[in-house]
Amino acid sequence: AIEPGKQLHAHLIINGIGFNTILATKLVNLYCICKYVSHAHNLFDRIPKGNLFLWNILIRAYAWDGPHEVALSLYYQMLEYGLIPDNFTYPFVLKACSALSAIEQGRDIHENVIRTGWESDVFVGSALIDMYAKCGCVESAREVFNKILARDVALSLCREMAMAGLRPTVATLVTVIAASSDIAALPRGREIHGVCIRLGFESQDKVNTALVDMYAKSENRMVSWNAMIAGYAMHGHATEALALFEEMNKQETPPDHITFVGVLSACSHGGLMEKGTKFFEMMTKDYSIIPTVQHYTCMVDLLGHSGRLDEAYDLISKMSVKPDTGVWGSLLNSCKLHGNVELGEEALVRLIDLEPRDAGNYVLLSNLYAQVGNWEGVAKMRKLMKDRGLKKSIACSWIKLKNEVHAFLVEDMSHPQSEQIYAELERLERLMIQAGYVPDTTPVFHDVEDDEKTSMVLGHSERLAIAFGIINTPPGTRLLVTKNLKVCDDCHVAIKFISKITEREIIVRDVNRYHHFNDGKCSCGDYW
Repeated sequence: AIEPGKQLHAHLIINGIGFNTILATKLVNLYCICKYVSHAHNLFDRIPKGNLFLWNILIRAYAWDGPHEVALSLYYQMLEYGLIPDNFTYPFVLKACSALSAIEQGRDIHENVIRTGWESDVFVGSALIDMYAKCGCVESAREVFNKILARDVALSLCREMAMAGLRPTVATLVTVIAASSDIAALPRGREIHGVCIRLGFESQDKVNTALVDMYAKSENRMVSWNAMIAGYAMHGHATEALALFEEMNKQETPPDHITFVGVLSACSHGGLMEKGTKFFEMMTKDYSIIPTVQHYTCMVDLLGHSGRLDEAYDLISKMSVKPDTGVWGSLLNSCKLHGNVELGEEALVRLIDLEPRDAGNYVLLSNLYAQVGNWEGVAKMRKLMKDRGLKKSIACSWIKLKNEVHAFLVEDMSHPQSEQIYAELERLERLMIQAGYVPDTTPVFHDVEDDEKTSMVLGHSERLAIAFGIINTPPGTRLLVTKNLKVCDDCHVAIKFISKITEREIIVRDVNRYHHFNDGKCSCGDYW
């Protein structure tokens, strides 16, 4: 309720207490929650700043709604001010790092987490996992994950007390409940909750506070498991994702619907048809989880990529929820992959019903027509797009070097280093051709000569970003490039060659997943 809040603020100023630290902190919080962050920051600048809670409020606001760079700036200002971050500060500022893919600052903050003793905290640990996963550092994420799953002997001691007929005290129950939080033993924690009720401890504030903390941490730990499984899936590490799911079961942490989205996504990205089918059945039969549209999307993608297009279409027709654009888009993409024009046209009709203004769907079918040599179909799609005033989304890729983001469009010549970038691309192309690379110009369905088609593919935005990274970093430096659309087939092949020629790891984060290119191979196993 921002308007009465502003009125109250004015009333406080008139009465000479508008800059009282306690009241002003609450006003900063009000403005942040109501998304009037500029008002909050203006007030923040005019009051004493010795209160960590005040800093956390403003850092949280920028971490949630941006600009994320301001959250990082405030964090470092806070350190200069002499304040020590806590387990609320770190998740907020790490969220900002995740949004910016700011791995250097993320590692610096992680070092401070260790120095201040918060690394094993479940909330801070979850934020670190998310930051590392989104920055492409899966091994670092796993190291943090392992550290927040600490062991405790308190539960065993509690069982011995019960067997000996001893009645627990409030202190005993609080300790055991805390132990249930620390080892993610939610089923046992629920048992202890039942004991608390049976023994009449449900009115004890300390016991109730411990129970609330246990359930909150268990939920957050579930987020950690899910984040790791989904992270492995997005990075193409299907085996690791499924191994983590098995480990999760061993630790008696029951999976939820989000867990199975990650598991099925891992199967889809890894081409694990049989395992995907098994997990889909397990989800419904063993855990009584009703499939959502996300689960169906994974299964349609898995069936479609495996060439079982009729089965994928049959699954869509039997879905218990209405298919959305993700489901039909997945089917259309699979039709392109396997050259099934008839089913691809059916998928496009459904997509147009749902998203008539999305030019990407028309382009995908155009590429399918071009792939099978149906130039009449290509012309039809181009005309349809023109008649409806639709334009293809502009591809953009960006790379961050020395805290500065460099963005590139297709055939971009605006960068100050354009001459050197294109020279590097031409050098790489000569080496690639010597190594066996043959440009695939099928997606370029313009009426132009072959040489010009090759030149157009060469100027794709992800290649420009990679070439820029190569000429501006020492040999062997890992590159992280982000693209707003899916990486095209030819660029995927080309980047594999580039990774081998330059002896670099190149990570490309496209709209669907992460591709880790190294030594001429991609983590997706060409299954994407």
